[in-house]
Amino acid sequence: MSRPLSMQSEKTISLILGSGGARGLAHIGVIQWLEENGYLIRSISGCSMGALIGGVYAAGKLDVFTGWVRAITTTDMLKLLDISFGSSGMVKGEKIISTLKDLVGDQLIEDLPITYTAVAADIINEKEIWLNKGPLFDAIRASISLPFFFTPARLNGVELLDGGILNPVPIAPTFSDQTDIKIAVNLGGPVDKHITASSHNQHAQAEPDLMDKISRFIDAIHGSGDESNNGTLGMLDIADQSFDAMQGAIARQKLAAYPPDVILELPRNLCGTLEFDRAEEMIEIGYRLAAEKLT
Repeated sequence: MSRPLSMQSEKTISLILGSGGARGLAHIGVIQWLEENGYLIRSISGCSMGALIGGVYAAGKLDVFTGWVRAITTTDMLKLLDISFGSSGMVKGEKIISTLKDLVGDQLIEDLPITYTAVAADIINEKEIWLNKGPLFDAIRASISLPFFFTPARLNGVELLDGGILNPVPIAPTFSDQTDIKIAVNLGGPVDKHITASSHNQHAQAEPDLMDKISRFIDAIHGSGDESNNGTLGMLDIADQSFDAMQGAIARQKLAAYPPDVILELPRNLCGTLEFDRAEEMIEIGYRLAAEKLT
């Protein structure tokens, strides 16, 4: 009888971190458990929030980032939004990336101590772009370019969007890795019907939802003058849920075609894309999930 994976010392792994907005904070908990249980992460392939968490870890600053994100509030997040007045996205993302660079420091991907790939999408040519060299935060900014929310990133003359459009759980960049185990974290699992809107609202009572604040802020910036609910929140919610549903369907296809050794999966309705003030909860969920699946 074989021993549980966590009891086999010094297993090298390729870690595939999927997209999913604030649910991606669960990646932190997964990584923490892996490190505490003798796993050696030798390669990371990440998409969107997975690219961010994976990149910060590869740069050796996950503890610093974790402390920051645990302390952040909805108001803090709102202050990081540099509104774009163009038509390609609501937020330019320069303030967020600048803040993260100050916090973590920027490095060249090729200088990182582990293999790292961020996946973005070139929607004009309908292909994935694997970013595995150059400035780390250029790659991260491209991979997190959530449609409608962030303006596209421009690298090498090409406009890039969130990698989750084409590959929300990017296993392919790890195919040539010489590691013992491939572990994929999918944040777009089937909806858990036991998770209700009311349970989310209990959390929101302490502070208004970030998406609601963004809607009101954008209305004020654009001078709508209408203080009533003018449908913007509904539009953001629909875009958010539609993107999550699309990513969930693509992830199922990718995982069926190229199954990793281990899949850790979270329901896509576990946490809203912009609920970053739920960091403590998401980190703990990721930690417990790894413990349950790998022991």
